[in-house]
Amino acid sequence: MKILRTPDECFKVVTDFNFEPCYTNIKTEDGSELRIHHIDEGPRDGPILLAMHGQPVWSYLYSRMLPFLTEAGIRVIAPDLPGYGKSDKPASIDDYSYQNQVDWMISWLQKNDFKNLTFFGQDWGGLIGLRMIAEDPDRFTRVAMGNTGLPYNPNTPKDVVDKVKKFRSSNKKITLFSVGAALNKMDSKSLSVDKKEKHHPATKFMYWQKFTWETKNLPIGMINAMQMDKVFKSKFSTLIHYVLQRIWLEKISPFYSYLMKVYEAPFPNSSYKMGPRAMPSHVPTIPDQSLEAQKKAREFFKKSDKPFLSVFAGDDPVTNGIEKDVLEMAPNAKSAPHIGGGHFFQWTRPKQLSDVLINFMKEKK
Repeated sequence: MKILRTPDECFKVVTDFNFEPCYTNIKTEDGSELRIHHIDEGPRDGPILLAMHGQPVWSYLYSRMLPFLTEAGIRVIAPDLPGYGKSDKPASIDDYSYQNQVDWMISWLQKNDFKNLTFFGQDWGGLIGLRMIAEDPDRFTRVAMGNTGLPYNPNTPKDVVDKVKKFRSSNKKITLFSVGAALNKMDSKSLSVDKKEKHHPATKFMYWQKFTWETKNLPIGMINAMQMDKVFKSKFSTLIHYVLQRIWLEKISPFYSYLMKVYEAPFPNSSYKMGPRAMPSHVPTIPDQSLEAQKKAREFFKKSDKPFLSVFAGDDPVTNGIEKDVLEMAPNAKSAPHIGGGHFFQWTRPKQLSDVLINFMKEKK
């Protein structure tokens, strides 16, 4: 396996995330050594929150929440998934199979021997983390997750499967703006469905899958900043930055906002971006090789009595409909009030989300 490592100097631009880096070396299935980074902040004897990010961000996403959590006496462990942040970056699309990512993070978890964990995952952090819990449940005492789920689609109609596959292999050019339009149409539709719908969510999410995979220099900084940075409040500003991204190509534009620089920092050039490009294609919106593992994990949560909290923003079109599926998957799950903030509510609602998790961790079982 070819593995890339981001030079430390690339992170000099990140001036407000100066936490001591922790590194763990694990072995991949082919014997390659993969280094995974995490931060470990807060009192050593405090209750532990394992906070996992998704695509296409890194542990920096939790930086606004850390003060609230650690002041409440909580120890926060936040890893960078392989392919992101300060973790190593496998260089092939095939490296990022759903199972590989679960296996890598279970190896990381077990090598550090973390126990008595409260889990919180968002986006891919949930897809991977919920599978980790199902495979090694004794390390976890509580489960919280938001804007994510465990997609399971064994009964997707053949015409939908064919449409998705045909679209993703076509020569159709996808722009960031057409992606946004498609994803906004997913509002209230879950990524996990078992009946034929007029507008199946897989036929909307396929725009994101095709765009990320076919865009060699994926504009990661811009994609994240569009959802977090005030500079992108207007469509005109978004268009200007998109044009600048295309002009500067592999270089960091001097016109980038700070957040854009933070989220481009892990990627010295486009060859480092395989994780963010590949992972959307591995979200099981249609039946794939992850089907049986998803079924097994969902069966675990059907029977689990671990305290389970569903924490959704409520205004994220991609994940709004997933909460219904999560509550059906985990009968003992409780739904927290929707706090808004969009897809990356760790950044836009840091205090509200922190308060929800602090209260959940302090509840008596």
